[in-house]
Amino acid sequence: MVEAWKLTAFGSKAVIEAALVAQELALDWDEDIVLAGFEIAEDKPEEWRLDVYLPRRPNATDRRAIDRLFAGKPPRFKAEKLPDADWVTESQKGVNPIRAGRFHVRTPDHPADPEAVDLLIPASQAFGTGQHATTAGCLIMLERMKREGLAPRNLIDVGTGTGLLAFAARSLWPRALVTASDIDPVCEIVVEENARLNRVPPGGGRGQVLMTTADGLDDPLLASRAPFDLLIANILARPLIAMAPDFARAVAPGGSVVLAGLLTTQEPAVRRAYRLRGFRLARRLERGDWSILWLRRR
Repeated sequence: MVEAWKLTAFGSKAVIEAALVAQELALDWDEDIVLAGFEIAEDKPEEWRLDVYLPRRPNATDRRAIDRLFAGKPPRFKAEKLPDADWVTESQKGVNPIRAGRFHVRTPDHPADPEAVDLLIPASQAFGTGQHATTAGCLIMLERMKREGLAPRNLIDVGTGTGLLAFAARSLWPRALVTASDIDPVCEIVVEENARLNRVPPGGGRGQVLMTTADGLDDPLLASRAPFDLLIANILARPLIAMAPDFARAVAPGGSVVLAGLLTTQEPAVRRAYRLRGFRLARRLERGDWSILWLRRR
C-alpha cells in the first residue's frame, strides 16, 4: 500500500459542492488527489464535510491547488496520516444510501430497502456508488425511459465503474443484452464482484451482464455487440463530445443515448456535438449543477 494522507474541512453544502464542481472543471487537476463531500448528519443537511485523500504527505503545491477550489477564503483543513489501507476505497466509506426513483443504492453498512430495487455497491477502487448527482440522475432518467415505453433489447454502459448503471438497466429490461465497459482494468474485477453481490449473472446472454475493459468503443468485442438500442455514458463533457462520432456509429437508428457527467454550462456544447450526428433531445434532467440528457438518433 502507498502512504496515504487525508485532509478534512467542514463547511456549508453550497461551499463544498462548489468546490467539487471546481475540481471537475480544473483542466490541470492532479488525479492522485481524490475529493469526497458528505452530509454530516441527516438532521443537518446544510452542514457538510470535505475529505481530500492523497497518496503522499500534502505539500505546498497540493494545498494551493485545493485552496483554489474555493471562491472565497478556503476552510481550515486538518491533516492526518492514514494507516495502511486502500485510500481510494477509504474515500468512499461511510456514504449514506440514496433513493433515486425505484432504486435504493447502499453499501454493506446499511440495510436493504424491501420497497425498492435494492442495489448493493460496496466502496471500491472503482467509482460509482450512486452518491454523485449524475449517477442518481441517470437512475431517475432510466426509470423515466422505462415508464415512457422504451424497450431496448441491446444496451451498453460505457465507463461503467462499479457496474451500477448496467445493473439498474438490467433490472428495468431483464431480457436485454447488457454490456458494460471501462478503460480501467480494475473495474472488471469490481464489476464481477458486485454482480455476484447483486445476483446478476455474468455472461453474454439475455438477462446477463458482459463486462470488458476497453478504451471507449475501440474494442472487437464491443464492435461485435453493436449496434446498441441504448448507450449510457456517465463520464465527462470533453470525452462525451470527443466520442460523439463513435457513439453515433454504435447506436442503431431510432436508438437512444443517456449522457451525464456534464455541467449545465457544458450542455449546449454536448448537445451541439450530438445534433451534428443526428441525435435530438428527448428529455433532460437537472440535478444541482449537472445535466442528464436523453437523446434519440433519427
